[in-house]
Amino acid sequence: MKAEYDFSKGKRGALVPSKGKTRITIYIDDAVLEEFRTRAERAGTGYQTMMNEALKAYLEKNEKPVTASVLRQIIREEFPEKSRETRRSTARAKTAR
Repeated sequence: MKAEYDFSKGKRGALVPSKGKTRITIYIDDAVLEEFRTRAERAGTGYQTMMNEALKAYLEKNEKPVTASVLRQIIREEFPEKSRETRRSTARAKTAR
């Protein structure tokens, strides 16, 4: 073993950089973090991995922009035909007055 080591050309950071990942600092609500830790412990995985998977799933789910046809489909699903007919007849009655 040497009496002295030269670290003048050393670099800070991970010895083996991980590809495709970036270390960041964010603020997460305590309740959200605790829930992820609890679920990760039950699943036998890491909470950060679980959070990353949840974010990926959200991005995949919300990847497509809302177009006019998508908006029409959502409206049809959310408002049944009967309630739309009622609204139309009510609107016609108001304009006829």
